[in-house]
Amino acid sequence: MRVGYARVSTNDQNLDLQLIALRKAGCDKIYSDLGISGAGFSRPGLQQALNALNSGCTLVVWRLDRLGRSLPSLIHLVEELGRRDVDFQSLTESIDTRSSGGRLIFHMMAALAEFERSLISERTRAGMEAARMNGKHLGRPRALSMADIMQARRALSSGTPPQIVADTFGVSSRTLRRYLRTSEGFH
Repeated sequence: MRVGYARVSTNDQNLDLQLIALRKAGCDKIYSDLGISGAGFSRPGLQQALNALNSGCTLVVWRLDRLGRSLPSLIHLVEELGRRDVDFQSLTESIDTRSSGGRLIFHMMAALAEFERSLISERTRAGMEAARMNGKHLGRPRALSMADIMQARRALSSGTPPQIVADTFGVSSRTLRRYLRTSEGFH
């Protein structure tokens, strides 16, 4: 069985071109979403299409971007379909995982997506390292400054209960203990 899926982002757009192409491609059932973004995969028509697929079926779309905009997410979805023994076909890009050539094209796209993720990760790490070398603090702002820690130590040594000291600085007693422990050599 061939299951078609069509989507347009706005209610002003028309599904006709996609529906005609899907019918011409021999789709037995066609599901659609009207006026729904392709950013996420939580769409009623898409869920119906995915639920209609059984082993040996093929999911058919007019164009890849009708299924989704994120290449890594598309790859994940098509790989999940493959695990269910469901094939995938995109009419415009001529991707058909039923053929060895179609699987090759799809895997090349997956490799490019993985390469892109690696480049982004490398750039992020390099940017973080450069920021660290320039003395910038990365991550969440510190809950307590060194002056706060010293003031907390004085309050605790004068007998103020830890919970009251923590409340004074707007942190939990656990956070206060962690800061006191990690700053041991800095009094």
